[in-house]
Amino acid sequence: MPVIPRVPEELAARLPVEQRGAGLDRGAVRLMVSCGTRVRHHRFAELPQLLRAGDLLIVNTSPTLAAAVDGLLGQARVVVHFSTCGDDGRWAVELREPDGAGSSRARAGGPAGAVLCLPDGVRLVLEEPLDGAGQRLWWARPSGGGVQGLLARRGRPIRYAYTDRDQPLSAYQTVFAVPSDDGAGSAEMPSAGRPFTAHMVAQLVSRGVQFAPVRLHTGVASAEAHEPPYPERFEVPEASARLINAAVAGDGRVIAVGTTAVRAVESAAGPDGVVRAAAGWTDLVVTPQRGVRVVQGLLTGLHEPEASHLLMLEAVAGHAAVRSSYAQALERRYLWHEFGDIHLMLPEPEATGAD
Repeated sequence: MPVIPRVPEELAARLPVEQRGAGLDRGAVRLMVSCGTRVRHHRFAELPQLLRAGDLLIVNTSPTLAAAVDGLLGQARVVVHFSTCGDDGRWAVELREPDGAGSSRARAGGPAGAVLCLPDGVRLVLEEPLDGAGQRLWWARPSGGGVQGLLARRGRPIRYAYTDRDQPLSAYQTVFAVPSDDGAGSAEMPSAGRPFTAHMVAQLVSRGVQFAPVRLHTGVASAEAHEPPYPERFEVPEASARLINAAVAGDGRVIAVGTTAVRAVESAAGPDGVVRAAAGWTDLVVTPQRGVRVVQGLLTGLHEPEASHLLMLEAVAGHAAVRSSYAQALERRYLWHEFGDIHLMLPEPEATGAD
């Protein structure tokens, strides 16, 4: 049985919170807190009071790229979403049709050998589907110029039809984003970190909450296609691995900020539950069957009914907890998507025996 049947269109966050009459105060974001099937409702600004000394937040430092570029496939106008750069210099791309309202609609990729003409003389040759089972994402080989430079000059952030208009790239950067030396980044924002501000980070640190930075460059996650995540590049530094292992061994709770942080740290965790420094590509899909080895709590946005991320939430908290919290989110009219409200899933306290 699905967690929720559908999300009403009016519950999509169509604009960033600071453009919804809340000024620049990102504290206006709401925060749903679930501990097992018990649910409480707060403002995100209250997060420092809800965490405790010794808790550890795992945060994704991947910056968001301006990954959407207009182009031509023959005489047809297309929007190209650049997803992931492979080790061989090819890019995984998604082709979309402009919808006339500033957004775009999904379309099939291909055919093999087709040439995409992009601004500034850059060309892409479609070579093969990324996944033999699907036709949405294709590997494409660029020529005539570098893709990173093209995105910097001509790109804009990826957006979908549920948002009202294009936003500057700054609206898609989290306070944790750190530019990569090689210009790599995420096709779509690791959005669970968006409501944090530098002031809140300082508040949390002053209360004894620690931060462990990891990096996972996310690919596209089309709103029209709910597929398992594709392989993505990640890194868990040695210093972060030590912090995570120390928190697991102590009394602190290990809480991932976003599903991307879960995927990164769980990819670096061995069967013994020890996190070791790691970097490369991960194809890990966290499900209830696989479970989690390190993460005890999760701070995340609200996900669509068919999104594979819901399986990760169930792996962290269980099906009953996810069902009860999402029922509350619908009843209380929380907002979905990258500019929406946030859900904090905490582990249930261990039962204590009778004296």
